[in-house]
Amino acid sequence: MNEKEAATLLGYCASFDNRKPSQAAAIAWSSALNDVPLDADTKAAVDAYYTTPPKDPEAKLWILPHNVRTLRSKIRSKRLENFQYEPIEGESTAEYLARYRGQVQAIASGRYPAPTARLALEGGPSRELMAGLEARGWQGNRIVDDEQRPVEAELIDEVRRSGPLGLVCPTCQAAIGRPCKTPGGSEKQPLGKSRVKPHTARLRAASGRSGQTPEQRAAEEQRIRDMSARHLARQAAAEDIPDAEIVDTEGDAA
Repeated sequence: MNEKEAATLLGYCASFDNRKPSQAAAIAWSSALNDVPLDADTKAAVDAYYTTPPKDPEAKLWILPHNVRTLRSKIRSKRLENFQYEPIEGESTAEYLARYRGQVQAIASGRYPAPTARLALEGGPSRELMAGLEARGWQGNRIVDDEQRPVEAELIDEVRRSGPLGLVCPTCQAAIGRPCKTPGGSEKQPLGKSRVKPHTARLRAASGRSGQTPEQRAAEEQRIRDMSARHLARQAAAEDIPDAEIVDTEGDAA
């Protein structure tokens, strides 16, 4: 775009925003848009800018060279959305590049009508291909027997419920997917606070290790009872606060 063409474009913009074109503005616009021609797409970019309302209704629209460049590029790229190069058998790399660039330029400029739909793959694999795959043991189209479905469902269930949280905790009876709870509770948390780590019995059950011996189970239960007793003792000590004694300082003074 030269200075004369830039002045013409500024005059077209002035019909929208009432600007006053000048020679200095024409020189600046021709420098900023030196690789952009004054064609129908350039004027369409100006139309698109002034037909789009601004984010701020009170703001004044004032197009700049970078707006013209960006909107013109979007207009031309939209014509190429469904473009797909159709190669010619036996063409060289140079011939491919020349034909590809020529088709892109013709469609982007609007000289050649833009394709309206994408090319879709039609049909399935050939019988020869299927026969070759099946000969190598491929069974992609086989039907699963009903006897195998329960086995697959069981495997899926095991995958979904893996880890300690996939089991009911033997110690605090926390449900599947719920964290273990500490003993005791309050009004806000009647079942106790959540533990950072699951109980040992839950970890042991999730890892498939054998259960506790009767002696180990009795020792664990005694440890829990001792912890509960200490907790209750601390609560009782906190509630048993003696009343403050009232000292009669006037009687002592008399």
